[in-house]
Amino acid sequence: MEIRNFVIIAHIDHGKSTLADRFLELTGTVSSRNMRPQYLDSMDLEREKGITIKMQPVRMVYKNYILNLVDTPGHVDFSYEVSRSLAAVEGAVLLVDASKGIQAQTLANLDLARKQNLTIIPVVNKIDLPQVNVDQTVQELAGLLNIKKEEVYKISAKNGANVSQILDVIIQKVPGPKNLSAKEPFRALIFDSVYDSFKGVVAYVRVIGGEINKTDKIKLLAAGIAGDIKELGYFIPEFSSQARLVAGEIGYIATGIKEPGRIRVGDTIVLGGINLTPLAGYKEPEPMVFASLYPENAEDFDLLKDAMLKLKLSDPSLVFEPEIKESLGRGFKCGFLGTLHAEIISERIQREFGINLVISSPSVAYKVNGKLIYSASDWLDESRIQNKEEPWVLLEIISPSKYIGGIMDILKSYRAVYVKTNYISSERMVLHYEVPLREIIINFYDKLKSLSQGYASMNYTFLDYRPANLVKMDILIAGEKESAFSKIVPEEKAFEEGKALVFKLKETLPPQQFSVALQAVIGGKVVARETIKARRKDVTGYLYGGDYTRKRKLLEKQKKGKKLLKAKGRVRVPAKTFLEVFRG
Repeated sequence: MEIRNFVIIAHIDHGKSTLADRFLELTGTVSSRNMRPQYLDSMDLEREKGITIKMQPVRMVYKNYILNLVDTPGHVDFSYEVSRSLAAVEGAVLLVDASKGIQAQTLANLDLARKQNLTIIPVVNKIDLPQVNVDQTVQELAGLLNIKKEEVYKISAKNGANVSQILDVIIQKVPGPKNLSAKEPFRALIFDSVYDSFKGVVAYVRVIGGEINKTDKIKLLAAGIAGDIKELGYFIPEFSSQARLVAGEIGYIATGIKEPGRIRVGDTIVLGGINLTPLAGYKEPEPMVFASLYPENAEDFDLLKDAMLKLKLSDPSLVFEPEIKESLGRGFKCGFLGTLHAEIISERIQREFGINLVISSPSVAYKVNGKLIYSASDWLDESRIQNKEEPWVLLEIISPSKYIGGIMDILKSYRAVYVKTNYISSERMVLHYEVPLREIIINFYDKLKSLSQGYASMNYTFLDYRPANLVKMDILIAGEKESAFSKIVPEEKAFEEGKALVFKLKETLPPQQFSVALQAVIGGKVVARETIKARRKDVTGYLYGGDYTRKRKLLEKQKKGKKLLKAKGRVRVPAKTFLEVFRG
């Protein structure tokens, strides 16, 4: 049978997973009795949030053709997942929601697909929705791809209208894999992997040439390690054990290797004892956002380390290294592709591995004297600093024109620099701004959605590092510096951010037997202050009647005790407070 390998790419919530569900039903891959919504979204987290986080391959058979589909995420934080899946296929279904039109990730994913020279099949989804201008969305998509309106397909993934037509178009237009000769030496590209306690690392592969049998031995070229195959097979969509894999197919190989850190996405698998030229792998993703993860229970550090290694196996964009802080103990400084990525990783650790975490607020990497600084604890003394720089990105916002004025107003407070405006249609525009990354990683996306009633979308790409007037802000609790709360801020926003932080601490830190001063300090100068009042105890409550002098003596004694406590006392910040403050 001939093979067709393809992906579905789209902006978040445009119907990728629903279309995949219809494909599974039409091809009989999953029976109607076993069918459930978002079938390929295997994580509870994906179902709860209604988004795809992990790519998921599945093999279908339709009209005597083998169709290998890779369902991909749509959120900007998971674009690396998309880029890896595109390297394993020859075609892409570009899906656009008829009610929302072209969005930021539509453009970003299309650009990735074009770089891989994939065949693009344009599809407008949700034509069943009432009061939807399908023709306008078709016109937008045709204009974007420079094709005729008749070449854009219209479907409803929800009720299945015209979905079978898309399968036929995939067979007709997507080219089959090249180099299908079984006589070639076996080579396979790892595009994803998971860990199994019995089978070791299970590599998801695209077989580029030759064939492999389950009795063969394998070698990973970049890692330089060998292994015995425990199992190989297809995704239907669960693992389905087979006797062999051949050129052009997408499948899995259980390597038996029990060291997750040794196997990397982009490595080449060959038969044991054979040396070949490695396949072109993947460009390593650059982390954009940094946060620290610490186990709430210090004894869970080794469990957290094991969890991080296993997550790294299936998510190569996760970067981490150990770090120690006096107040929190041992943990990890982690790099993420964005704040949603950080949120997903922390939730997976808590759910899948049962480890409660303390998480620092996300930040970006700065440059001081040309050297990257990832946290306030690495900041140099001001007298030694010659120059400071921060990362800037190109921000693209797609929105209906009626919300553009409000969006441009809010961007003024984010130190954004206007670049240009493009028009997708008379009703929809693309704003281009250059903006410091720091300004948009926290809460900006939520504000944008709120301002545009959910219609605006955004995407950003790294530009460069630029000079910035940055300062280190420390937090003093009862006169003692709490380094975990230190942060790097623009000097002009120091008061605003310091005030917000000490107020949050006042709300979350338990009261003590003495009053506690909370101060935001820059270079010895207090820029914001709050005070937690002492917890009061009624020391005269047991007295009944009598002279007031006795009550006064007891109150004076209490006052002296609190003064002594204040002079000697040290406030211990509970893990719960760190968690509440870092959540923002």
